[in-house]
Amino acid sequence: MAKCEVCGKGPRAGKNVSHSNRHTNRWFKPNIQKVRVLTSEGTVKRMNVCTDCLKAGKVKRYVSRSKSVEVEA
Repeated sequence: MAKCEVCGKGPRAGKNVSHSNRHTNRWFKPNIQKVRVLTSEGTVKRMNVCTDCLKAGKVKRYVSRSKSVEVEA
């Protein structure tokens, strides 16, 4: 499974606990996105990043200019 390349967050094992207190195994999986990131050297690189790192601004997401539509005034 994928791991966040920024913070190292990955899948963790745990238990489901029912109302009757029965314990069954489960996995806690982070929300990992494969995004294009602008590195500090100015190059573009594909990375696996969790949404917590994206929201916190720990990486700068790359958006190509050809996809953005300019509005004429």
